[in-house]
Amino acid sequence: MIIQRGLNRKKIFIYLFIPIFIFSCKELPHESLSLEKSVEINILGSVQDGGIPHLGCEKSCCKDYFERGFSEKRVVSLGISDHFKNKNYIIEASPDIAFQLNDFLTNKSKKLDGIFITHAHIGHYSGLINLGREVSNASEIPLYLMPKMTDFISSNGPWDQLVKLKNVELKTLINEKEIKLTENLRILPFLVPHRDEYSETVGFKIIGPKKSAIFIPDIDKWSKWEKSIVNLISQVDYAFLDGTFYDAKEINNRDISEIPHPFIIESLELFKDLKEHNRKKIYFIHLNHTNPLLNSESEEYKHVVSSGYNIAVEGLQLKL
Repeated sequence: MIIQRGLNRKKIFIYLFIPIFIFSCKELPHESLSLEKSVEINILGSVQDGGIPHLGCEKSCCKDYFERGFSEKRVVSLGISDHFKNKNYIIEASPDIAFQLNDFLTNKSKKLDGIFITHAHIGHYSGLINLGREVSNASEIPLYLMPKMTDFISSNGPWDQLVKLKNVELKTLINEKEIKLTENLRILPFLVPHRDEYSETVGFKIIGPKKSAIFIPDIDKWSKWEKSIVNLISQVDYAFLDGTFYDAKEINNRDISEIPHPFIIESLELFKDLKEHNRKKIYFIHLNHTNPLLNSESEEYKHVVSSGYNIAVEGLQLKL
């Protein structure tokens, strides 16, 4: 009888211990997420400001899209998440922001914690209008802008209404000054030469717990920049770079000097001596609707990929 009672006590102890052990085990993966897997970049858009199909385009690159009445390609934007802290940010407020945020914030518990803008060209900030009372009537979304861009938004309608109605909360960035968003996520803006009619233009360095990336969707020419893009590529793990035009032949109805960008063929020549592991870091982004890299069957696409580079596509996710 005494032995039986001892066994029962042991069974009771085991039964009480097992649920505690199982509960503890469930917590372990969540804890390990904090450094190794917490920060992630999502490609939300890869196309130049006008999107595809492009208004007024009668070329074959847009014809099928117009006939279908739909395009899966979105205007350039990145999503950045720290999953451990449940913090979510986007770079650029594109005209496709409704689709992009719907895809990015798939879990209803997720919220948008801030928007970073590179400059005041329409594909990069015009989506902000959706934060106003006519659409989502957002509440104090942090808007991270450089000084001239801050003045532009706060001094011109309809953007100033977003500020007055507290749909957004302006956060001014400083060139080359890092901002800490979470323990595992930092962002550093840096000026680049571009057509700055209304604001300065920046790229961003995105720094996670393990890896880093640069995002430069718009720049006039690499040679106009005082920094070496080759050196910068060697210092990061991913480089999302201006790939607007493949070459000058695409734009046969516009003065190309009015819309300067580094042609893909110029970038390939500049990067030709990069080692293979550095070429693999490069993702060409901000592709004009005429760019043959949007067609995976084109010879230009095959040439770029076979040379060791990447073309940014919607839905791509990369860990930082």
